[in-house]
Amino acid sequence: MAEGAVALLITKLGFALAKEAATFGASLLCKEASALKGLFGEIREAKEELESMQAYLQGAERFKDTDETTRIFVNKIRGFAFEIEDVVDEFTYKLEDKQGGFIKRMKKRVKHIKVWRQLTIKLQGIKGRLHGADTRKVRYDMRGIERNNGHSGSADRSLNLAREEDLVGIKENKDKLMHWLVGDLEEPGSKIATIWGMGGVGKTTLVHHVYKAVKMDFNISVWISVSSSYQVEGLLKKIASKLGIPIANANENRSLVEVISNHLKGSNYLIILDDVWNVDVWFKIRIAFPTESTGRFVITTRIQEVALLATKTCTIKLEPLERDYAWQLFCNEAFWNNENKTCPEELEDLGKMFLNKCGGLPIAIACVGRLLSCRHQTYSQWESLYKELELQLSNNVRLNVNIVLKVSLEGLPTDLKNCFLHCTIFPEDYLFRRKVVIRHWIAAGYIKETGSKTLEEVAEGYLNELVNRSLLQVVQRNPCGRVRRCRMHDIIRVLALAKSEEESFCQVYNGSRPLSTENTRRLSVQNTNMEQLTPLLCATSLRSLHVFTNHLSTDSLEAFLKPFNLLSTLDLQGVKIKRLPKIVFNLFNLRFLGLRETLIEYLPKEIGRLQNLEVLDAYFAMLLALPVEVATLWKLKYLYVVTFPARAYKSVPSFDGFQGPKGIGNLTDLLALQAIEASSEVLCQLGCLTKLRTFGITKVRSGHCADLCGAITKMVHLIHVAITAIDGREVLQLESLSLPPTVSKLEIAAQLDKRFLPQFISSISTLTNLISLQLGWSKLYDDSFACLLGLPGLVKLVLAEAYEGNELHFPATSLPKLKSLQIWDAPNLSRVTIEQGAMQNIAKLFLRDCPELKHLPDGIEYLRTLEYLELKAISKELTWKLQQNEESKECDEDWMKISHVRRVDVL
Repeated sequence: MAEGAVALLITKLGFALAKEAATFGASLLCKEASALKGLFGEIREAKEELESMQAYLQGAERFKDTDETTRIFVNKIRGFAFEIEDVVDEFTYKLEDKQGGFIKRMKKRVKHIKVWRQLTIKLQGIKGRLHGADTRKVRYDMRGIERNNGHSGSADRSLNLAREEDLVGIKENKDKLMHWLVGDLEEPGSKIATIWGMGGVGKTTLVHHVYKAVKMDFNISVWISVSSSYQVEGLLKKIASKLGIPIANANENRSLVEVISNHLKGSNYLIILDDVWNVDVWFKIRIAFPTESTGRFVITTRIQEVALLATKTCTIKLEPLERDYAWQLFCNEAFWNNENKTCPEELEDLGKMFLNKCGGLPIAIACVGRLLSCRHQTYSQWESLYKELELQLSNNVRLNVNIVLKVSLEGLPTDLKNCFLHCTIFPEDYLFRRKVVIRHWIAAGYIKETGSKTLEEVAEGYLNELVNRSLLQVVQRNPCGRVRRCRMHDIIRVLALAKSEEESFCQVYNGSRPLSTENTRRLSVQNTNMEQLTPLLCATSLRSLHVFTNHLSTDSLEAFLKPFNLLSTLDLQGVKIKRLPKIVFNLFNLRFLGLRETLIEYLPKEIGRLQNLEVLDAYFAMLLALPVEVATLWKLKYLYVVTFPARAYKSVPSFDGFQGPKGIGNLTDLLALQAIEASSEVLCQLGCLTKLRTFGITKVRSGHCADLCGAITKMVHLIHVAITAIDGREVLQLESLSLPPTVSKLEIAAQLDKRFLPQFISSISTLTNLISLQLGWSKLYDDSFACLLGLPGLVKLVLAEAYEGNELHFPATSLPKLKSLQIWDAPNLSRVTIEQGAMQNIAKLFLRDCPELKHLPDGIEYLRTLEYLELKAISKELTWKLQQNEESKECDEDWMKISHVRRVDVL
């Protein structure tokens, strides 16, 4: 994946060259101009050379594991790319260093003439060594590489399948697939079934055993393994060959498509397409299959988009094995030579520890089990192997799993490879948020705007692509279906870490083994004391430091950072330090400063030196104000400073923001600002921030409303808006609030002026993209609540200390897309009525702190999609009634009404 490093560098060189015209447009000293001209020329040549390399590297990736010469050359290219990046970063910093008065700046320019010449000589030296790394004739000759390796990577995968008697946990899916294939063979036409899931989860195994069971029911049946780099003609030739059609029959007059179609016409046939990576595979070959015949197709894939080719609901997503099935498979493999295939009692605990490492992945369980079956069944032998496995998995296991999973990594486009490898910085089983990882990707330069899509939209598309390829697992989605939290499967992570270290992309240090930071660009420190790590450091090329440990003091961080003056990312999330060391503010290359959930209480004026900073994330840190110098950070895109308030509110989620520095309106590239405290001075500048997509403001008073509404009117790209009054008693006049149609999430915690409440709600009803609405302290009654029911696109609705009425009524057809409804602290609410047809997609219903609610909602039995119901702090009568009758649910009328709900909590 060296092409990932080269692709990032090409982008960086492009930015450097973009400064050329502006540089020579300024008044330059004669010697300075000459030195800069030579340096820009070398940068341009380096960029052209690297662009030529890219195509070579993408092809060479397939061969470097089997060809030592290719591996060595690819590693050299990566090393040269890192050296060039160091030169360009130093050049960019010094070129943009405009701090100080006129005399000081002139002295710097004279001094920099020598620097420009030194950097030019460095680039010339790197270029010379690059040219000497291989002969010019064969350096980029991919035909020579393919010829020397004797294959094109399109051979069939060898099937390493379990025996019938060793299969576990597949009966339900096997029966389902068999029914789809042979349940209605008399019915002509085509049917496609798809089986999808991550590599190694057992897709091919399942289909292979179904194939053996049903192929005799078809006149013709063939199994085709599809290459990830397939060619249409080659695939059609393979299909023809498997069908027994002489390829010579396909001449100019009779194409392969016609030959295959004629051969299948009038037959009932079964075609298995194993390991399909792209929907185009099907669309380009389907014309070869006659529709008037009875055709059944099974496609296995790791890609969700491909799985959607299935006919109607004929798709199965395979998940890792449940615990009982995983243990059964483990015993089948580890004790295959024992008559009863059971684990000895003294080895059970160790066996379960091995199983935990496999994460339910059948191929991993089988590999570990087979490895153990070759060892003596003694505690000491197993313990020794476990320690080996815990470090990095044994070479044998990694090799076997790699055969199936490695191709998932190599098949990724260049930008996606960088995004995927970046996920290796997170610890094992770490749940990372969509928004956090996207900000990291953007700050690291992996994301480029595509067409009309924003950086965030492109990045979210990449995240979804990794999920669709089964390389990341979704742990939680928001009510709208978007990914909220992800993790990386342990087995995938082991392979990704190996690839990451091999590519010098990232090193993970947790104290369990020696650390070598030579050429390492990113370092993730996990669960260890950084003071122990400092003496081990030998590299100055580090670009990103991510700390996942509490064992850190300001002094040890200071010592640690001394060698790394080119650092671009410093993420200290969760580290319990109260101040940053001064050395942080000398990191001119810093793009991302992560202080989330730290104890940082203030930032000094020296933060103004960080002129390249794009992300300042101090969410739930201890910052209450920012120095005025923050307003000079022109490149800032994301500014998050949010704290828990000293005062606590019962139901309304409320947070404090920060006191905005003078000149906040200068940060015109801001995409996110959350959460700034309202003041007259701040409000008059907010209208300049027209690129904002996320905007949060706190401590709003009634006197601020006119200026606030005026500023928001100019923010025409807003997606998420959060407005919080200074407290629950403050009445805000927001009737003139004009939100752009792009808004999808709106949070308002304030009393709303009763006179204009219908007008305000009517205005937000025009927001066609609004899917999430949260109101707090709003003082809604029956009539104003009824206006909310005219928001047909709402997916989530939260009313926190917002409803004062006695009854909530949901007419038929109201809120058709709503999935989550939360009513908190409604002191007078005594009755909820739901007509049949209302909230047809509701999944979660929360009723909290409703002391007058003495009966279950009328019509709750109509909510057939309801999965979770929480009743907390409702009337004592209803609580007692439900808790008393919980054991006899089948006889109780109330419990019968909610018997369809998967989970009910009465608290």
